[in-house]
Amino acid sequence: MKIDKITTFILRVPLGNDKFYSSQAAFPERNSLLVKITTDDGLVGWGEGGQYGPPEPVATCINDVLAPLIVGQRASEPVRIWEKLYAFSRDFGQKGTYIEAISALDIALWDIWGKILDQPIYALAGGAFRSRVHAYATGCYYGENFGDREAMLAALEKEAASYVASGFDLLKIKIGLLSVEADAERIATVRSAVGSGIKLLVDANHAYNAATAVRMGRQLEKHDVLWFEEPVVPEDLAGYRRLRNEVTVRIAGGEAEFTRFGFLKLFSQECVDIAQPDLCVCGGFSEFLKIQALAGSFGILTIPHVWGSAIAIAAALHALAIIPPTPHTYRPIPLQNEPVVEYDRKRNPLRDELLMENFRLEDGCVVIPQKPGLGISVDEKVLQKYADGSR
Repeated sequence: MKIDKITTFILRVPLGNDKFYSSQAAFPERNSLLVKITTDDGLVGWGEGGQYGPPEPVATCINDVLAPLIVGQRASEPVRIWEKLYAFSRDFGQKGTYIEAISALDIALWDIWGKILDQPIYALAGGAFRSRVHAYATGCYYGENFGDREAMLAALEKEAASYVASGFDLLKIKIGLLSVEADAERIATVRSAVGSGIKLLVDANHAYNAATAVRMGRQLEKHDVLWFEEPVVPEDLAGYRRLRNEVTVRIAGGEAEFTRFGFLKLFSQECVDIAQPDLCVCGGFSEFLKIQALAGSFGILTIPHVWGSAIAIAAALHALAIIPPTPHTYRPIPLQNEPVVEYDRKRNPLRDELLMENFRLEDGCVVIPQKPGLGISVDEKVLQKYADGSR
């Protein structure tokens, strides 16, 4: 069974009045890059990449550079193809666009491989430790009202309470756009709204230098925040290490890191307590398995970052299925030694409409797909509805 055709789809959905902000940028739209690989006997696999910036460079990389290298290759050899593509692009593509492109292709090839063998991806990787994953709500971004303190805090209080009412007991709040003092007030507002029994996480999207991150960390300690995600820029490994040594909040990072080689630096230099590879960015399933093995050898819990369409969620769920409790206990506890799944709650039709069987929260958890490959079926009418371009 050989690779016959590779098609890319650039998807865009304007958000209109639902526009939101992180510390780094406004989000006026949802976009992503999907890849569809078709074999010579008609089997189809889906992958995703191009999530963090413009999807066009990733599409071009696949269409004009990588796809011609693998059309005609056996579709059941994702690891060999990964190594072939990385060796080809190593001199100019160790991070960024080329790895995102390889990630998308790799996920699609694992999807096909699972369908060939009539097994879900987690089974190909050795078996699942769990059939569903405890979820945390990612929300509490900044709205257009972030300059109006009273309006911002009132909206934040209402939003946080709505997540608890819908069944979440883990919430992640965005920080870093405002001053340390203003963001500390945001955290206090959420804590007051949801009570002491709800676990809180924060994500700065690398808004701080190390000194400011330490100041923010002191505020997080006051409100029993359980992790501090991307506190400093990805390149500042010394800053990560300093923060981890000076505050008690667990430090999470890695969504902007690539391949086992990048994560080895994070781990060996003692930068993080929680590793956050994104399947659609770090190198796909083939590389995730190596990153997870490295993390386990350092005693670091892996909790994949999730952003993008429903294909990204499906990939993350299969990855989460195969992560062992770290460390093992008879009764693993979510977030303490049991991985959890990121469940973004801001409006995203690419997540909520793309599949024939879309994901939903059940008793605070998301069920891992059980069908072969990724275990999903893409609704191609919805795909075409949001497609801004395909090749």
